[in-house]
Amino acid sequence: MSAVMDEEIKRWTARRKSALVLEIIQGKTTVAEASRQFDLTPAEIEAWVEDGKRGMENALRAKPEDVRQQYERQIKELQEAMLELRARKKLDALLGTDET
Repeated sequence: MSAVMDEEIKRWTARRKSALVLEIIQGKTTVAEASRQFDLTPAEIEAWVEDGKRGMENALRAKPEDVRQQYERQIKELQEAMLELRARKKLDALLGTDET
């Protein structure tokens, strides 16, 4: 691994996370290898990779959103999804097709 990754890691800073994500994207290591080497869950590392991809996509846009706008958009989408789930559950209960 790179010099940033060679030292014993006590805290995963943004710089260390981005170095690991870059190595995974470049094919220098895999999620499984990093998981074993740094005692992290594969899901945690995969989340970092996904966050990195979203950040990279935003940075390459003609008019990038700021971080606050991104989070607000994500929260709004999640709230809408939760409302839809609740509405479906209520409809199922009213129609007697509730699976619980």
